[in-house]
Amino acid sequence: MQKLILPAGLALLALSSCNNSEKKETQQFLITANMDSTVRPADNFYNYMNGGWFKTAVIPETESGMGSFLDIDNRTKANLRTIFNDLAKASPKEGTIEQQVADFYASGMDSVAIDKLGYEPAKPYLKKIDEIKDIKGIVNFVAEEQTSANQLLFAIYIGPDEKNSAVNIPSFYQGGLGLPDRDYYFNQDPATKQVVEAYKTYLKKLFTLSGVDEKTAANNVEQVYTLEVQMAKSHSTNVELRDPQTNYHKTAVSALNSSMPNIGWNAMLATMKVKTDSVNIGQPKYFSTVNGLLKSTSIDTWKLYLRAHYLDEVANALSSDFVNASFDYNGKALMGKKQLKPRWERMINNTDAALSEALGQLYVKKYFTEDAKNRMLELINNLQKAFEVKIDNLDWMGNKTKVQAKEKLHTFLKKIGYPDKWKDYSKVKISKGDFFNNLIACSHNEYDFQVGKIGKAVDRTEWGMTPSTVNAYYNPTINEIVFPAGILQFPFFDLQADDAINYGGIGMVIGHEMTHGFDDQGAQYDKVGNMRNWWTTEDETKFKEKGKAVVELYNGFTVLDSVHVKGELTLGENIADMGGIAIAYDAFKMTKQGQDTTRIDGFTPDQRFFLSYAQIWRSKMKDEAMRQRINTNPHSPAEYRVLAPLMHFEPFYKAFDVKEGDKMFVAADKRIKIW
Repeated sequence: MQKLILPAGLALLALSSCNNSEKKETQQFLITANMDSTVRPADNFYNYMNGGWFKTAVIPETESGMGSFLDIDNRTKANLRTIFNDLAKASPKEGTIEQQVADFYASGMDSVAIDKLGYEPAKPYLKKIDEIKDIKGIVNFVAEEQTSANQLLFAIYIGPDEKNSAVNIPSFYQGGLGLPDRDYYFNQDPATKQVVEAYKTYLKKLFTLSGVDEKTAANNVEQVYTLEVQMAKSHSTNVELRDPQTNYHKTAVSALNSSMPNIGWNAMLATMKVKTDSVNIGQPKYFSTVNGLLKSTSIDTWKLYLRAHYLDEVANALSSDFVNASFDYNGKALMGKKQLKPRWERMINNTDAALSEALGQLYVKKYFTEDAKNRMLELINNLQKAFEVKIDNLDWMGNKTKVQAKEKLHTFLKKIGYPDKWKDYSKVKISKGDFFNNLIACSHNEYDFQVGKIGKAVDRTEWGMTPSTVNAYYNPTINEIVFPAGILQFPFFDLQADDAINYGGIGMVIGHEMTHGFDDQGAQYDKVGNMRNWWTTEDETKFKEKGKAVVELYNGFTVLDSVHVKGELTLGENIADMGGIAIAYDAFKMTKQGQDTTRIDGFTPDQRFFLSYAQIWRSKMKDEAMRQRINTNPHSPAEYRVLAPLMHFEPFYKAFDVKEGDKMFVAADKRIKIW
């Protein structure tokens, strides 16, 4: 329930789910106590800034990691909790967003009532599955559940048509798997096998908790898993999913109805309230495979599959035995967590997902200022100027492509803090005593909003993140850079901090998101968001060659003994990191402090800039979480998001006197520079 499905090209800053309660010292925006003076900055700058902290940091039982990068998260959650506590005392008027937010949260906090119900709320849906008699019944159930955001078999996203970005179109993407990625079904290493066994144990638990005996449950699991393996064979890899061109297949519904008769697209779309004559099919091979499996696999096996996956979708809305079963797999086995987060924190997350912009309005009213928004706009504008100069000075790009690049740069839509207009929740009825149906009501409202956009002009004021989210993103089909209020806090940003801190922190984030417009994916979209080649053949060839060098660089980094960073998977984010720090530095040099040499805390302005950059990436992760990140996440581990860009950036060499023989030294003619 309540998931945001993003298109493959939507680039996020992507912060790991870490936690840290440490606060900045008064007016000291570099936490020097975290540094390790035994490490030379020219050998490992990441450890130089963060090594002292690494030695003592203990990952909380409820977390898969921790870090200064996300110590904002605790602060934000505490602020949101204050809002809920205040609302509980205020008895807000029926039908207001205050009442909706307060009662939704209260319904989720009533663990006694939820546990008493067990899996009773799911029984009507399980009964529907039991009553399925044919392929049509399977597809109809899947279609009905899509309207409640239970994405069985596939995911749907409503957004700009990638080749006609002024109009919204539905896009369908591969799904159906319970493991994190297709490769988990085929890799034979011990760590993967351990995850597979944990997944099977989880499925078995879902069956037994819903009334199936142990022996039958075990047999059911094998049937479900065998079906998933067949689906996984048709899945595109994570690297293949990164190519916008190969994941765009706009197709007439009539053609799909003919080529995939078992799915029965006309009837399925009608049940899903999707009114259109064409859709984008991201991965046709997958949908063709599902079409075949609907006929070749027995109805009974499909019913077992639907039962398992439906219960997985709703497990966290049921009694604690279902919640704990889900945590044993998703939290412990996949992420290395030891303990479930406290209920209040989980319910804050649920409320933020279900009533995102209702809660967002209350959050920004209390915790975000116009001064912060204005200061952010100033930083963004300065980075935009710096980026233009960089484009002008590129020695590998011709003038014709430079004109196009600058036009795209100056067309960026800049979104800061919160939306200019808020979503409407007036049709959502929230009851204090019905958590399960509150979730469904919110899901239906959001789904109806999304499908209502199909065929209509794109609303460029829409946001893809909630205001309190500690993250940022670039969206190529709208050519927008977005910075929610949540991330605009220390260590990324502080109104009282000097420019070196802000440009090294949020400035790098701004530059990162800007560069996404010109990474290997973003570069395939023009200034209005259409997937169109605006490059000369010569410049495109040079750009791709530089990308290959980045892939090779990151492939060489080793994590967890023999596990390597995946250079192809992380290419776009790595280009954005390398460009982000370079653009932020040039913008910093436009400021008074950037042109000064006055030391603070013993460091020059340039040194503070780079230390701020390393500081925001401080992170410590469980091996399980790191392994999953390497396998599925398009972002490199935090250490290499600092080291690799700086190893190839001349101003860093000057700031910390990096010389040949130092571990971070790369010969000048070998340094990679794209943007």
